Amino acid sequence: MPKYLLENQASERLIFRKLTASDFDDWLPFYHNPKSTQFWEGLPTDPVKACREQFNRVFERYENDLGGMNALISKESGESGELVGICGLLVQTVDNVQELEIGYSILPKHWLQGYAIEAAQKCKKHAFDNSFSDSLISIIHVDNVLSQKVAKKNGMCLDKTTTYKDNPVHIFRVNRG
Repeated sequence: MPKYLLENQASERLIFRKLTASDFDDWLPFYHNPKSTQFWEGLPTDPVKACREQFNRVFERYENDLGGMNALISKESGESGELVGICGLLVQTVDNVQELEIGYSILPKHWLQGYAIEAAQKCKKHAFDNSFSDSLISIIHVDNVLSQKVAKKNGMCLDKTTTYKDNPVHIFRVNRG
């Protein structure tokens, strides 16, 4: 199992598991909602292509032990295992420094229900409990205020503003301890 995944872990309302190719159709609505990607430049405009590229990156991360997104499954959905979003610990390089990021995305129909913060807090606890890093970051577009609120609720503070993959971003950070 890749080091940073939260496979077989759970939070109050979510079960974490590895993302699989069979999750593609459930995740596709994320890319059909223009608000999901409104702040990020450089993504394919075709939802299917954008989703495919993201899934390819997720599986590449798994293979190379660079962390990865976990599928977030609603406990309430029982056997059907409804996908709520994706969240995980990602090895990133920002300004030539390798960092461990908490990344999160929630399907539009589950926005504003507290799933992002619940998942992000679980990732933070998992990373610090396993001493993966002394600090964690979240890379958030400067205009994405809702995602910045999640980072702040996760105990993160604005560390710096920079450019990441041709996008102006804030780097939010939390230190262990």
